[in-house]
Amino acid sequence: MSSTSTSVPPSSSPALAAAPAAAPAAAPAFTPYQKVIVAILAFLQFTIVLDFMILSPLGALLMRDLHISASRFGLVVSVYAFSAGISGFLAAGFADRFDRKKLLMFFYSGFLVGTLLCGLAPTYHFLLFARMVTGVFGGVIGSISFAIVADLFPFSQRGRVMGVVQTSFAASQVLGLPLGLYLSDLWGWHAPFLMIVSFSTVAGVLIAIYMKPIDAHLKLQRPEGGAFGHLLKTVSNTRYLRAFGTTTLLVTGGFMLMPFGTAFTVNNVGIPMDKLKIIYLFTGLCAVVAGPLAGKLSDTIGKFPLFCVGSAIAVVMIFIYTHLGVSPIVTVIVVNAVLFIGITSRMISASALMSAVPDAAHRGGFMAVNSSLQQLAGGVAAAVAGLIVVRTESGRLERYDTLGYVVITSIAITVVLLYFIDRMVKGDGPQKAPQPVRPSE
Repeated sequence: MSSTSTSVPPSSSPALAAAPAAAPAAAPAFTPYQKVIVAILAFLQFTIVLDFMILSPLGALLMRDLHISASRFGLVVSVYAFSAGISGFLAAGFADRFDRKKLLMFFYSGFLVGTLLCGLAPTYHFLLFARMVTGVFGGVIGSISFAIVADLFPFSQRGRVMGVVQTSFAASQVLGLPLGLYLSDLWGWHAPFLMIVSFSTVAGVLIAIYMKPIDAHLKLQRPEGGAFGHLLKTVSNTRYLRAFGTTTLLVTGGFMLMPFGTAFTVNNVGIPMDKLKIIYLFTGLCAVVAGPLAGKLSDTIGKFPLFCVGSAIAVVMIFIYTHLGVSPIVTVIVVNAVLFIGITSRMISASALMSAVPDAAHRGGFMAVNSSLQQLAGGVAAAVAGLIVVRTESGRLERYDTLGYVVITSIAITVVLLYFIDRMVKGDGPQKAPQPVRPSE
């Protein structure tokens, strides 16, 4: 490997020395402080995910009220991703040179301002600018959060942690999206963004009060010079490049279906707008239960095996979903629920496995670049999806089934790529550095 071997000081967080063994091992119990951190990060991710996902159910309203085409709506979605991707690359050189708590507070404050601008946007172009601002700050937050998880939790616990933190996707389905749609029915599409601002303010206060400084990584030696040197070291590492390539394809498929999901459900499947809240509620409840279970399974049976199972479920359900005609709401709920279970299993297992790729000294930079690639790949995917899908005058979407075939192909290729990542991680063997003291409770 081209990454530099470092020793871990005794006062470091436990996961700074923790790397996966060849087989899953029994995980230690969580400390009270770790439990608080998991809850805070889960709430934070809830606000970030909700901010991104709220555009999908608002798609039909935005295209109608702002008089924009499907391709223009796809740009509203993708501009967030492109901005986040560029911001992540710029932040990667500095990601390991500051206390992660301070870095998190800085970017989260910017995200809050960007979301507020979305809630006040009077025109399409203002909304486009607001999404750009939100992406610049919000797109980096996920990488900081995952770096914190990898710092504070050993590999044998990360599946369970990711299972809880990434259940924010499901929580946004159960709580955020139905509430956002309800508010949009009352006061228009601006209201959900103002709701997210209120949630984000609470999350920011919790981070400021309860999260302790996370700076053990600052004690690790870095031979490369300056922020640019740190970034160059990260992006030129052959080991990391394999992970970056896998991440790019991993995200591409998922982002293609999401932006037009609501429009497809309403205009092609025949579900009225006022019934969408029911679909999101039941789908989210299933995912809320599946998330922690998937996290626990990934720590017991292994990250890659669970990823394969989730991928198989996703492939089958994507094929069914993209070929649906006018259907009863019960069918749509079942299809969406099972699909989200597959997607949730893939996300949790892949995130936990990827967290083992970087060494502690480059963890923040790796996560920032990885997050940037996710955002850029998502932006490209959303834009390409807008070119593939055609919205007719009646509102019906054409060629959505073609989009499904593209996604299925990307999932199949990703399984192969992640297999080699899994082999690479297992080939590390047990970490030779001494196990440091657990964080104070």
